[in-house]
Amino acid sequence: MLDTIQRYFNRHMRPAPDGITSRPADAHALRVATAALLVEVTRADHTVTDVERAALRRILGDKFELTGAEVDDLIGMAEAEATEATSLFQFTHLIDKEFTHAQKARVVELLWQVAFADGHLEAHEEAVVRKVADLIHVPHRTFIEAKLKVKAELPVD
Repeated sequence: MLDTIQRYFNRHMRPAPDGITSRPADAHALRVATAALLVEVTRADHTVTDVERAALRRILGDKFELTGAEVDDLIGMAEAEATEATSLFQFTHLIDKEFTHAQKARVVELLWQVAFADGHLEAHEEAVVRKVADLIHVPHRTFIEAKLKVKAELPVD
């Protein structure tokens, strides 16, 4: 799956003629990298529910200012791929390098929102969130605080 997302990522993150990526492209690349991680959470348990899909669309559209076409492209790529990602490094490296601690914490919170979107947390979803948090150097305490915050915001049955 990451190969397809990487091709998309490369297509939308073209360097300027002088070989240096422009600031707007950097911002877009960071949104796309974060979106790719959110997509990975939806696929972690091998079942993407309508509720998860809706949460993903909302987050991608609202929080990352991606166009409807970009949202559709990312979700379509993720659903079309049958294999699981083996490495998240190409996305987490960019986020780790460019985001502040607060922005990284926000990414982890958004990952939890997707993981909890269907009302329960699968072990594979938690593993993806934990792996991303580790790769972007989010302290365990922040990881847990984000999880508890999102869990507390869940509707009570």
